[in-house]
Amino acid sequence: MTPEEVGAALVAVLGADERTEDAVPVASVSGGDRWARATVEVPPPQWIAAVRAARDRLGCDFFDWLSAVDELDRGYAVVAHLWSTAQRHGVLVRTHVPRDQPALDTIVDVYPGAAWHERETHEMFGVDFRGHPNLVPLLLPPEFEGHPLRKDFVLATRVAKPWPGAKEPGESHAEGTTRRQPMRPPGVPAPGEWTMAGSGAAGGESGARGGRAAATEPSARPRREPGARPSREPGARPRSADDEPAASGSEEEQGDT
Repeated sequence: MTPEEVGAALVAVLGADERTEDAVPVASVSGGDRWARATVEVPPPQWIAAVRAARDRLGCDFFDWLSAVDELDRGYAVVAHLWSTAQRHGVLVRTHVPRDQPALDTIVDVYPGAAWHERETHEMFGVDFRGHPNLVPLLLPPEFEGHPLRKDFVLATRVAKPWPGAKEPGESHAEGTTRRQPMRPPGVPAPGEWTMAGSGAAGGESGARGGRAAATEPSARPRREPGARPSREPGARPRSADDEPAASGSEEEQGDT
């Protein structure tokens, strides 16, 4: 089956959901030329039905991955890639959940392998998967706060270090531009508006890095011209190991005492 045929077959199985308006699945084809996949966009109420239909009606017996994309005003796009090992075709099932209440039914009952993927998506994007048997952090420590793959999550390193511009040298369409134009990275407040916890200092290199004590300068040594030799008193001989003061007794004598 071609990607177009796979998408059309899944849309025909699902039909329209009468519980919501505009709840009609839409099929398209992703990019990638020979690696293109059928992509079927479904409303959240049809999420479970679409995944189950892909398994039972299209023969997609292999669950590949599940993740999300922060699309800002559109909310979070949750995508699952399913594959048929027998017929050698795949499908991307996608839905959108709102930013204020990002929640979706779990597909663990359909594909048990999705359990870890849903846990990762939950901690990285904050999407709640209803009915998941163990929706606990997978990669981050328990004390971590926030969801780092959201576009509004502030990264401390982005505040502490200058962010490169959007254009490499010579890539700008404006004439006379020879260097990248500085820009503030997405999701990072303006300078002075962000404060590191416990530091009391506004965002910047000193505040974000914790402030490091300045290293002490090494003691200055007198400079000697190249080829010059150290001065010596007239008649004095160079110092040797024989000039070292003798120890007060040998080790054996000290041990006897």
